[in-house]
Amino acid sequence: MIPRDPDALLDAAREGSRVALARLLTYAESGGPRQRATAHLAYQSPPSYVIGLTGPPGAGKSTLTDRLLTTGLAVGSLGTPLDELAVLCVDPSSPFTGGAILGDRIRMQEHATNEHVFIRSMATRGHLGGLSLAVPDALRVLGAAGFPVALVETVGVGQMEVEIASAADTTVVVTNPGWGDAMQANKAGLLEVADVFVINKADRAGVRETRRDLEQMLDLGGERAWRPPVLETTASSGDGVERLWDVLVEHRAFQEESGELAQRRRDRTRTELARVLVVAMRARVNDLSGTSRYEELVGDLVSGLVDPYSAADELLGDV
Repeated sequence: MIPRDPDALLDAAREGSRVALARLLTYAESGGPRQRATAHLAYQSPPSYVIGLTGPPGAGKSTLTDRLLTTGLAVGSLGTPLDELAVLCVDPSSPFTGGAILGDRIRMQEHATNEHVFIRSMATRGHLGGLSLAVPDALRVLGAAGFPVALVETVGVGQMEVEIASAADTTVVVTNPGWGDAMQANKAGLLEVADVFVINKADRAGVRETRRDLEQMLDLGGERAWRPPVLETTASSGDGVERLWDVLVEHRAFQEESGELAQRRRDRTRTELARVLVVAMRARVNDLSGTSRYEELVGDLVSGLVDPYSAADELLGDV
């Protein structure tokens, strides 16, 4: 029988129970006391190394992720074999249920029954950046369960798709031949967040032009300690995927040697704390909006006796 207590579930997940791990991730998404208890446990353990894949719709991210799973398990990371890999697929939310549509998992059927791979779909729930607010907690749960590396594949939602950089140690931006012009790439903000560029579906025409645009934009971006390489893959056949994995390993080694990994994780933690504060403050504001004093101040605003900033200061004075 699968326990319901987060402590017992985490112990079971560390022993290999996928059902226990799935329940913990459900707690991470659901909110409430169990979510907080789960997060409390998860944040006491070292995190997974997180590789994020993002990019425009139709770039082939899911197929590429599937190939990376095969390569990662075979090649390993920094000379260490990988016994397990985890994937979070952040899917569009169903307009009817709010749940994930699960399209990404359909394209990863090869690993659906692989005991060394854990795949979880999470809904964006309308979050514009493509990332569910529960994703950082879910990644912590995967780390606590013992997964050394986790991949996050996000729904492609155009120019807003930059939030993955706040949750990943290495961010891979996947594009296709003929992917817009250099100015559009700059507007999308992807050049600022990418650690690696991948031109997927490289068996199609337009690869040279896309590479040229990306390299020119990188040149305009100035010198940097790590210049994002531009790689070519054909995920449907697996061409170039092993080279991509090698570059991911190289980037991790660079970050560990330079100290950038520790700084990036500190910045990520700062972002996570800010996120939790925003959620907590929103809940507090919702509570305040139901008080009699709130209604009194609304009346004062209508009558011109007070301005909204002063009213807000008074309401928040006890927060």
